[in-house]
Amino acid sequence: MLDFEDDNSDVSQELRKAQSSDTDAVRLAKESLNDLDIQAGIADLEGSVGRVNVGDKFMINARADLNQLVPFKYDWAWQKYLDGCANHWMPQEVNMGADVLLWNDPKGLTDDERRIIKRNLGFFSTADSLVANNLVLAVYRLITNPECRQYILRQAFEEAIHTHAYQYCIESLSMDEGEIFNMYREIPSVAKKAAWGLKYTESISNPEFKTGTPETDREFLKNLIAYYCVLEGIFFYCGFTQILSMGRRNKMIGTAEQFQYILRDESMHLNFGIDVINQIKIENPGLWDDQMKATATQMILQGIQLEIEYAHDTMPNGVLGMNADVMEDYLKFIGNRRLTQIGLPEQYPGTTNPFPWMAEIMDLKKEKNFFETRVIEYQTGGALSWD
Repeated sequence: MLDFEDDNSDVSQELRKAQSSDTDAVRLAKESLNDLDIQAGIADLEGSVGRVNVGDKFMINARADLNQLVPFKYDWAWQKYLDGCANHWMPQEVNMGADVLLWNDPKGLTDDERRIIKRNLGFFSTADSLVANNLVLAVYRLITNPECRQYILRQAFEEAIHTHAYQYCIESLSMDEGEIFNMYREIPSVAKKAAWGLKYTESISNPEFKTGTPETDREFLKNLIAYYCVLEGIFFYCGFTQILSMGRRNKMIGTAEQFQYILRDESMHLNFGIDVINQIKIENPGLWDDQMKATATQMILQGIQLEIEYAHDTMPNGVLGMNADVMEDYLKFIGNRRLTQIGLPEQYPGTTNPFPWMAEIMDLKKEKNFFETRVIEYQTGGALSWD
């Protein structure tokens, strides 16, 4: 039974008395509130009743009231939410005029460069929708920490902005929208990546799915690894490198600028996801057994293989100062990073970063400095400045 410190029921009853000016609908509304059971309403809220202590808060399977944001247990999650808000941008703030001229010039881009633009818009327009669906239909519901949920809401909004950005690029360049948005059904290298991600959200997106047993907790952990470490942490990397390389050559600079803003967001998503995964491991050490480690390793290696195949499909010839073989080396370097970030051994010994210019933009080692030195104050995308 809840004990309300300030019971103003007498005041409420007085305010609910029928007035001569009340319509029948107003009188009915007042009378209906007399049957309102506050105890039952509170009991329907997620989590246990009572003021929350930090010790009651956990990443999964917590019983603390999820509607009480503070006190914070994971300050890093709240900081990421604040950073995301400070880095807000919108696609239409980016000028696409130069891209339109270049795209419409028959001699402006090579066939290989056009293939890269179309393939990546096709994949990314689908991928960010898949990520958003996974967040909204599954991850938000299953994470039982309110400050992490706050960031997940921000991330879901950013995924919507990214999908908007791809649509804006496609529309600006007068591309065939059906061709681009259906690539995940029609182009094998794109379809394989989408299908791989979808199989890890199939079970947990069921509203009846609940964590709380070793089996379901591991199923959820696999989903987080699939979407944060692989989909956002591997499947985006070939495309980001290609588009940003194009921008460095003063080609498709509006598209490249939007991808740079998207990259900034995705780097934070990846960082957040890895923190969540590692926190779940700390709080539930029994989940991270040899079988789970082997499964996670295979998931990341499968993701690398699919991205290597995507690189060969998007770059059948050398272009933009790179080729598929060099991209393969880069992806193996990224694969080692993802493995070590969640406590697993490297699987590609001796690999190095063949694109050192990418380190300042994409690599998580640089991410904190990237944020600290970039945003001076709250600004929107077109006005963002870098120190």
